[in-house]
Amino acid sequence: MPDTSSTDAPPPLPPLTTQAERLIELGVHEHAGMSADELRAFAGGAGGEGGDALLAVHPDRAPASAVAPLLRHGGKPGFVVTDMPDVDRFAPCAVELPDAPLYLVTGPDRGDHMADWSPEEALPALTGQDRTPLLLTEGIHWVLQQPEVLRRNHCFMTIGSRLRKANGTLDARTPAIWISNGTGRDGRERRNAPKVGWCWWGNRHTWLGFASAAGRRHA
Repeated sequence: MPDTSSTDAPPPLPPLTTQAERLIELGVHEHAGMSADELRAFAGGAGGEGGDALLAVHPDRAPASAVAPLLRHGGKPGFVVTDMPDVDRFAPCAVELPDAPLYLVTGPDRGDHMADWSPEEALPALTGQDRTPLLLTEGIHWVLQQPEVLRRNHCFMTIGSRLRKANGTLDARTPAIWISNGTGRDGRERRNAPKVGWCWWGNRHTWLGFASAAGRRHA
């Protein structure tokens, strides 16, 4: 089985206190219905260390539709594709989140070595290596803190988020974050903008890895 680590890994994450200030600057705490002091207190109480820990807001408090427009790439704001109006219904699937508004995601990896795998193939490979797929909101938080994580031809899927239909089956769409080419319904004005979209569960894409984490914890 191929190694799922990235050969071109981003630098260590900033200290948690720095990450908290970044989220405050962007107004994420307001979307989450919390004060800036609450966010700072959590980051400080978690030790303030960064490195391999990403500060994340629970998707119930700051959904993808609220935080995706905060993304930036080449000066362009992020957006959700028009045929994904139900983006906030993509919820954690087979992923256990801390029961708290704020938590840490440890050891995020872009999964470049799984490019050209399908989600169907990638999920058992990740779990077999004791990795857990990132949620869509966690992937967005990662790019908010480290925009360089999102690179053309090195983007990623976030298959920890799935949409369960009324009959109990899972929707075949799986969310991903990549860079728009400005074609089709995206519009030319969105060329090079960070894009939240989706791919089919059984399809492969050479330019999409599978973002994962070592785990999650509440401080």
